[in-house]
Amino acid sequence: MKSKKFLIFFFIVINLASVNYSYSIEPDVFVQSTVNRASEALNNKYSKKEKIEKLKKIASETVDIRGIGFYTLGAYRKSISESEKKEYEILFEKYFLKSFASRLAEYSNPEIEVISKKKLNDNYTMVSSKLVPTEQRPEVKIDWRIYTKKPQNPLIRDLIIEGLSLARTQKEEFSSIIQSNDGDINALFDTLRSFIK
Repeated sequence: MKSKKFLIFFFIVINLASVNYSYSIEPDVFVQSTVNRASEALNNKYSKKEKIEKLKKIASETVDIRGIGFYTLGAYRKSISESEKKEYEILFEKYFLKSFASRLAEYSNPEIEVISKKKLNDNYTMVSSKLVPTEQRPEVKIDWRIYTKKPQNPLIRDLIIEGLSLARTQKEEFSSIIQSNDGDINALFDTLRSFIK
């Protein structure tokens, strides 16, 4: 009887282990799936407004918006209050989604092909891809920095387009706004609010 119970327990453990592995998503597969979803959202059968809403949904599910937001705030995140952090989080998410979706909605048929992946450490993998060239546009190299601490839920932390980090560029832009206003974080908040409106 005990051996029967042990066998049942053993098979449950094996099945649970296989379930956990089945939910693990490889970073390159995750990126290809994400760009395929975005490409479908940009289909001309949708209006621009529909495209933007679909792209916002994809971004909210696949991008670590909170992580990018605090990275782009830089050292200033250590000097602001908890209430200001919460306000910034809300503003940045709205800013990011509007910026991302409205820019990408201008593209048609952005065919992206994943080429390779390189594990940087337990938390990050870099996925290399290219924007397939057409008669209207050249080939563009795009690297995706994927946060993989939770293998079942990878998230995009940065895009490096032809060697230029979008997160770092955003960080420099925000820093410039704050510095030119004598370190006043509210100047950045006002800029974000203006863009959102």
